[in-house]
Amino acid sequence: MTGDEPGYAGDEIYVSLREHALSQGTGRAVADGKGFLCNLPNRQSFSPDAAFYTGPSGGKRFFPNRRCLPLKCESKTIMAPKPSATWRKSALLVVWDVDLDGDTEIVVKYRASDPFHPHVFGRGEEAAAQPAVAGWKMRVDALFAPTRTGI
Repeated sequence: MTGDEPGYAGDEIYVSLREHALSQGTGRAVADGKGFLCNLPNRQSFSPDAAFYTGPSGGKRFFPNRRCLPLKCESKTIMAPKPSATWRKSALLVVWDVDLDGDTEIVVKYRASDPFHPHVFGRGEEAAAQPAVAGWKMRVDALFAPTRTGI
């Protein structure tokens, strides 16, 4: 499970990916709580905060991960392994890491073709996920919940 702000970011990504999948007629947006199989040391599955999937149906079982863009939304108060260290060996095309720390609210894009040189998207920019999700971009600012009082 995740907290308020990481959950908000994951939800916004899911909605954006879902709109993209429906408009393109390809792929499937996957919300938090779904499992993907993987073949990593000491790990056989993972559950990203949001994902884009283009492979065969998993039926009632976990998704195979071969064709998936996983997105992990984190805050420094939530300790979780970074995709750069954990997932770069999983044969995924792209992994996004959304850092929700107040001073460095960014999206870090790791590519399988060059995992040690991530691309960083900051506020005011559009983050992309090519080659995993062709033609999809999302405003980084949309990942951060507006401040509200009295709710």
